[in-house]
Amino acid sequence: MRILRAVGVESEMELTFAALHQLCAPLLGLLPALPAPQSEALATVFGTQAGPPPDRFLVGLSVLSLLSRAADDQPLFCVVDDAQWLDRSSAQVLGFVARRLLAEPIAVAFGARQPAEELLGLPELELAGLRDVDARTLLDSVIPARLDGHVRDQIVAESRGNPLALLELPHGLTATQLAGGFGLLSAGTLPDRIEDAFRRRIDGLTDNARTLLLLAAAEPVGDPAVMWRAAERLGLPLGAALDDDTEHLLSIQERVTFRHPLVRSAVYGAATSADRRVVHLALAEVTDRELDPDRRAWHLASAAAGPDEAVAAELERSAERAQARGGLAAAAAFMQRAVTLTTDAGRRADRAVAAARASLHAADLETASRFAEIASREAQDEAQVARALLIRGHIAFASGRNDEAIPLLFEAAQRLQPLDMAFARETYLVAWGTAAVLAADRDSMETISRAVVALPPVTGEPRPLDLVLDGCARLVTDGRAVAVPLLKLAAAAIADLPVRDVLTWGWQASGVFTAIWDDELMRAAHSREVDLVRRAGALTELPIHLVSQAVTVIWTGDFAAAKILVGEGDLAAAATGAQLAPSAGFVMSALQGREAEAVPLLRTAIEQAREARQLMGVTYASWAAAILYNGLAQYAEAVSAAQVCADIGDLFISVWALPEMVEAATRAGDEARAREALARLADATEPCGTDWALGILARSRALLADEHLAAELFAEAVERLSRTRLRPELARAHLLHGEWLRASGRTEAARDPLRTAHQMFESIGMEAFAERARRELVAAGETVGRRASRSSANDELTPQERQIAVMVRDGLSNHEVGARLFLSPRTVEWHLRKIFVKLSITSRRQLRSAITGADWAPGEAAASSLVTE
Repeated sequence: MRILRAVGVESEMELTFAALHQLCAPLLGLLPALPAPQSEALATVFGTQAGPPPDRFLVGLSVLSLLSRAADDQPLFCVVDDAQWLDRSSAQVLGFVARRLLAEPIAVAFGARQPAEELLGLPELELAGLRDVDARTLLDSVIPARLDGHVRDQIVAESRGNPLALLELPHGLTATQLAGGFGLLSAGTLPDRIEDAFRRRIDGLTDNARTLLLLAAAEPVGDPAVMWRAAERLGLPLGAALDDDTEHLLSIQERVTFRHPLVRSAVYGAATSADRRVVHLALAEVTDRELDPDRRAWHLASAAAGPDEAVAAELERSAERAQARGGLAAAAAFMQRAVTLTTDAGRRADRAVAAARASLHAADLETASRFAEIASREAQDEAQVARALLIRGHIAFASGRNDEAIPLLFEAAQRLQPLDMAFARETYLVAWGTAAVLAADRDSMETISRAVVALPPVTGEPRPLDLVLDGCARLVTDGRAVAVPLLKLAAAAIADLPVRDVLTWGWQASGVFTAIWDDELMRAAHSREVDLVRRAGALTELPIHLVSQAVTVIWTGDFAAAKILVGEGDLAAAATGAQLAPSAGFVMSALQGREAEAVPLLRTAIEQAREARQLMGVTYASWAAAILYNGLAQYAEAVSAAQVCADIGDLFISVWALPEMVEAATRAGDEARAREALARLADATEPCGTDWALGILARSRALLADEHLAAELFAEAVERLSRTRLRPELARAHLLHGEWLRASGRTEAARDPLRTAHQMFESIGMEAFAERARRELVAAGETVGRRASRSSANDELTPQERQIAVMVRDGLSNHEVGARLFLSPRTVEWHLRKIFVKLSITSRRQLRSAITGADWAPGEAAASSLVTE
């Protein structure tokens, strides 16, 4: 096997991807063999080319591909020691890779005192101590005097069989102390006591020897040349420093290594702060300013006895470089240290904002809050006050303190208004969108919207952001008749939104398409957003965009394609640690009418959204519940679910619940509530003028119209919805028409629309609605059996195998499938071999004929790969 090594070093924990550099440096020649986005991501991380900061999960996927490619030539064994001291970026990537090794000839072994959080969940083997009899033998081998049996047993017991403890604890203790046990009375954990034993040995060394050890402890790379140059700068006579006792603690060969990590910490901990500063300054002076500026800056910061503007500026530049490489934790650490070395209040405020922002991005909310408070306290002008308010608002939202987030963001926008109108409008949009998601305070929505409407007109060509902001604000202040023309302009502009805007505020675009009821534009935009996000390698952002695309595909009735998207979104969320509500999943379960599956999902989603005070999440789940109960003909429950949406308001998702309320309330005999919902639905749809909007409105009006008008409205609904791809909505129009005809006594005429609805529901997979149509057909005099459950090749495959089979059938390569499912190409091939056996085929080409039919329908999930080539 080929062995690759990396070692975590305590003083390097703040340097981004430090351990990953060690492990992957021998493999950099293989980068050109990777798909372009992956090779570019690693080249940026390793500093061989400049580029935008790569998504950390794209880096993980790229390292997985790199190791897999290297293993094509020879099996790999990756040894990562002292993993408790890995820098966070490397730990995240290596944990990500280790969890996805399945079919590759690759082994990864981490050695750690305690597993880092990023490595939890990996298989563990706890190394126990020696057996008592072996421990006694080892102890006797290093103690020349005869030990009292009770004392020996106490040493063995307290060492818990740790060989290092047995070897090191006796050092520095006299025979009398050992014999009587007097040297064993100090308190502390076992590692503390081992470290104390090393300190006792260090205390007995010469000044020169201790300085040499301190240089080695402070220089984390283990480069002998750097250490010798620093020693020379300090005037350290090497011959005198390298005595026999030093060699027992330190090895200087091609690398400088300590006998044990506790020696390093013991050396560094035993030194005075003045001695540490001297050593760090020497190391900074011999570290190349061009080749290793970040490590030089860190040494300079450690050498600073007090505030130092020059060093703070160096740290600020290091933070920018770390950010560019995707090292969020490292960027935060550099900026935090820069703040502590800054005395000028204005610069300190700016750097505190940057430190708070970097800490927020690194998910360290407590530290982010602390530096945001420093920024507020040190702010010298309105611009700094506004930026401090803005970052505090973002932190409050991320921390779930929603009552604080909205006013902070709104005040930041107001303060920015006279300083930078473009930035102010961006901030207003963030504040408006946050309030819309939370939907916790209608007064806040109105206050923000009125402030936006009062802004001076945009000079020149308005940005898509400006159109979205103005349209959303008018939606609240003036209603849909005024807002829809603006929102249509915004929707057209969003269709060409650049990737930067998609990643920063594109999530708000969903509301625009909902408000104007344009399903084609919505479907195309969400497909494009997923395309852009994949191409950008922004895997952290990918799950939410996949959910949006999945919902648009679900609405076409292509459940097979939607399942692929839902599965990919779940995998992306699990890989990135995103907390993603299963919204697409419960919408699909609701349309399918699977009560046992949908109800627990919906209840959990509603409870979690209520706890987080994100009422848009409550609205989404309640809308899906109304669909479910209408399909099951449980109309009272459907009314209750739709009423939850009505109580929240009619901004976005709640409007979709209005047709459900009209249908359920009509069937439940509550005509007043049905007419109220119909009036609100008309206000929401008539200004839009799309076939989707007017088709749904005609279908709903028909339920409350007289006989002559109802027939015309049902015909209009069918005609308009037939011009869309919304097959479930069209099938429901046929069902309602057939039910109305049968209830009117025209049984024979009812059979045709009921038969059409039943066939459509069955082909789509809307089981509850299909059963509702079947019962109506039986009541109309037709004999219709219940659909028998069908077994197929689909049932033979696991969900992941099914995803792979569909993607490969639709032309994606192993690299492309792996990029989507966070697998190596070799693992994809391993799954394919299992798929071939289960489907009794022998080639990829045969997949096209082996997986056909409604359950395997090709859909929008099978677009070309975007993370890869």
